[in-house]
Amino acid sequence: MEDTGRYISPLSERYAGKEMQYIFSEDKKFSTWRRLWIALAETEKELGLDITDEQIEEMKAHVDDINYDVARKREKEVRHDVMSHVYAFGKQCPKAAGIIHLGATSCYVGDNTDIIIMNDALSLVKKKLVNVIAKLSDFADKYKSLPTLGFTHFQPAQPTTVGKRATLWLQEFLMDLYDLEYVQGSLKLLGSKGTTGTQASFLELFEGDMDKVDKLDPMIAKKMGFDSCYPVSGQTYSRKVDGRVLNVLAGIAASSHKMSNDIRLLQHLKEVEEPFEKSQIGSSAMAYKRNPMRSERIASLSRYVMSDTMNAWITSSVQWFERTLDDSANKRLSIPEAFLAVDGILTLDMNVVDGLVVYEKVIYKHLMAELPFMATENIMMDCVKKGGNRQELHESIRKLSMEAGRHVKEEGRDNDLLELISADPTFKVTLDELKAGLDPAKYTGCAAHQVERFLDNDIKPVLEKYKELLGEEAEVNV
Repeated sequence: MEDTGRYISPLSERYAGKEMQYIFSEDKKFSTWRRLWIALAETEKELGLDITDEQIEEMKAHVDDINYDVARKREKEVRHDVMSHVYAFGKQCPKAAGIIHLGATSCYVGDNTDIIIMNDALSLVKKKLVNVIAKLSDFADKYKSLPTLGFTHFQPAQPTTVGKRATLWLQEFLMDLYDLEYVQGSLKLLGSKGTTGTQASFLELFEGDMDKVDKLDPMIAKKMGFDSCYPVSGQTYSRKVDGRVLNVLAGIAASSHKMSNDIRLLQHLKEVEEPFEKSQIGSSAMAYKRNPMRSERIASLSRYVMSDTMNAWITSSVQWFERTLDDSANKRLSIPEAFLAVDGILTLDMNVVDGLVVYEKVIYKHLMAELPFMATENIMMDCVKKGGNRQELHESIRKLSMEAGRHVKEEGRDNDLLELISADPTFKVTLDELKAGLDPAKYTGCAAHQVERFLDNDIKPVLEKYKELLGEEAEVNV
C-alpha cells in the first residue's frame, strides 16, 4: 500500500530521472563507503601493515549487500552514522572487523564519497548537456536562413534568423560545458588526512615512516579512479569545492531559464511553440489554451538551483579552522537537490528543443508588419541614386513613418508606409518597386553565415569529442 502520509520530494517523484536518483541513493553512498574501506585496507597492506588477503576478500564479498537493519539499530544506540556502518560491515566480515576504518576518521568515507558522487553526477549532467547542445545545434542549422523579427528591449528591431537566435542559447550551454569540464577535471579526493588533516594517526601506524604516509593518498586515489588528492586539508576537503560545483549547475540553470523565457515569449507571439501532447490540457477553465508548461517548469526549477548555490558559499565561508559540523545537514540537502533539479531541467531542455514547432507564416506576417520601417534607409538610398535629395527624402520618410505608426497604433490598421511613400511624388517610386525590394533575406545580414561558422568551428568539435554520449532521449514526467 502506498504511503501517502509523509512528505515526498517532488525532485524524486516528478523531476529527476532514475539514474541521477541512484547516484544520490543510500545504496550508492554506503557501497562507496565500503569500497573506500577496502581501498584503505589494501593500501595499508601494501605499505606493510598486518592485513591479510583473506580479510580483504571477505570485505569485497559484502560491498553491495548492506545490512541496513543492523546499521540503523546501531545508530540509534551510538548516534554516529559512520561508526554504525563500520559496526554493521564488521558483523558481515568478522575476520576483517578489527582492521576496517583503521587509522581513519569519519570524513575519510564521508568526504571522499561526496567527491565521488559529485563526480559521477557531473558526468551524468555532462551527458545530458551534450545532448541538449546536439539537439539545439540541429534546430539552429535547420532554421539558420529563416528570417524573423529581431527584438531589443522586446521592441521590434533589425531582422535576424530563427537559427541565429537559437545560437545565442546554444553558446551559453557551450560555456556551461566548458565550465563543467574545468571544474570536474579539477576534482580531487580528500584522501586519508586524519582528524585535523595532519595524518598523525597514519604516521603512528607506520611507525614514523613519512615515506609510507606520503604514498598513502596517491595509492588510495588511484584505486578509486582519481589522479590525486588535495595536497592539504583540515579534517574535510575545502567546502569551496562544493561552491564551484554548484556554480556549474547554476550556470546551466541560468542558460536554461534564458532559453525557456525566450520560448515563452515566442509562444505568446505564436511564432514558436513548445511540444504539446495530443490530450494535454492547457487550462482547467480555458479549454483553448496551450500553455508553455514545460518552459515554465524549466524556469521554475532553474530559479531554485540558482538560489541554492548560496548554500554552498555561505557554508564554505563559515567553516571554523580544521572542522565544524554545521555543513553536514546543509550539504545533505543543497548538493543532491541541486543535481536532481538540474537533471530535471536538462531533460526538459532536451524535450522542448526536440519538439519545437516553428510557425513560419506567423513569423513572416510579423516581420512584414515591421519591415517597411526598417527598409526606409535602403529606400532612401535608392531614391538618392535616382536624383533625390537625401535631406528632403529623410524628412519626408520621417513624417510618413510617424503617420504609418499612428495608423497602426491608434486606428488598428496594417502598416501602410509603403503605400504612403509610393503616393508621395518626392520619392518617384512605385508600390511594386517598393515591394520588390522588401525581401526579408536582404535584411538579416550575416546571420546564416554566423550560424554555419559557429556550428562548424565550435559545436561540431564538441559533438565529435563526446559522440559516445549522444542519443539520449528525454522522458518527461507529469
